[in-house]
Amino acid sequence: MTSPLRVLSIATLFPDAARPNFGLFVEKSLRALAAQPHIALTVVAPVGLPPFPLSLHERYRALRSLPRTEQWNGLTVHRPRFTLIPRYGARFNAAKVARAVLSAARGQPFDVIDAQFFYPDGPAAMRVATALRLPFSVKARGADISHFGHDPATSEQVIAAGRSAAGLLAVSEAMRRDMAAIGIDAAKIAVHYTGIDSARFHPGDRAAARTALGMGDAPAIATVGALIPRKGQALVIEALPSLPGVHYWLAGAGDEEARYRTLAQRLGVADRVHLMGPVANADLPMLYRAADIVVMPSASEGLANAWVEALACGTPIVISNAGGAGELVTSTVAGRVVDRTPEAIAGAVGTILAAPPSSMEVAATLAGRFDWDRNGRELAEHLRRCAGR
Repeated sequence: MTSPLRVLSIATLFPDAARPNFGLFVEKSLRALAAQPHIALTVVAPVGLPPFPLSLHERYRALRSLPRTEQWNGLTVHRPRFTLIPRYGARFNAAKVARAVLSAARGQPFDVIDAQFFYPDGPAAMRVATALRLPFSVKARGADISHFGHDPATSEQVIAAGRSAAGLLAVSEAMRRDMAAIGIDAAKIAVHYTGIDSARFHPGDRAAARTALGMGDAPAIATVGALIPRKGQALVIEALPSLPGVHYWLAGAGDEEARYRTLAQRLGVADRVHLMGPVANADLPMLYRAADIVVMPSASEGLANAWVEALACGTPIVISNAGGAGELVTSTVAGRVVDRTPEAIAGAVGTILAAPPSSMEVAATLAGRFDWDRNGRELAEHLRRCAGR
């Protein structure tokens, strides 16, 4: 009888009761892994809290009350605490996460350590693996390389983890190249595409979706993501004066909301900019179907889940040349890859609105490449190789 592969997965990006959409793609990948035969998975999702008395702040109240261990959608999840120093303590987080993981996993046998994000998870996994004398793997997703892989405070730890790992994963071929560019051996890196829940993300009735969201009949473009400079929503707002009659719907929350409202007022497009706030993952398919185009001119990405989800719902995308953009937009049916300028964005949006492709044609461009069962199967095979199975 085949003995199960005992996997300890470290995931600082993982949903909880306080943040149900936080790292949802990590949860889905790990659930797909756990569904594979002969896999025994334990998830440790460390929770960072600042030192007292900052930990008493209202924003941390819900995190303080999270259970230390729970069953989360069929997964055993441990949530040990570690001390988080806001803004200035990034260089210390990996060591703190490692100590938290070791305390939560004490006494349990494992065969391999899996890190679901490159920082702090990767260097933390390296420390845990050294302590337990086990091999480890790390996955790169985007900002963990584009930011932490270049920040002087963390880059050495990122590179050291990459060089010490038994194997590595990247969300796109472009991310694989970015990892190699900072000194990580490309031969150790396998491309591991995300999955998509095709039962939820698929083409549907655009008119019905618009009615449900109260969008009306005006042309609609949308962005899904945090309201932060890197996501480029300001560029889309600046493109609106060149797109008369087009309304812009922003799903997400973040520090830039007030600035975006001010910008829209200054440009005279405030009546066409709709800040929706956080949108539950369950409601995203309706938003994707309602939009004529999903526009996401990010400064950096790995391979954004929102890109894949939009295409799966039959909505073309206008995105910047970031991360795996060229691996998704393989034809004009899928959309356009453009420069990060309002002029380029407006031009691409106008072109697509003038001759929109059918939703079924758009969805077909994914060609079955994004599937959670495949994602879980490939992750299981990768971790078996890392463990010498």
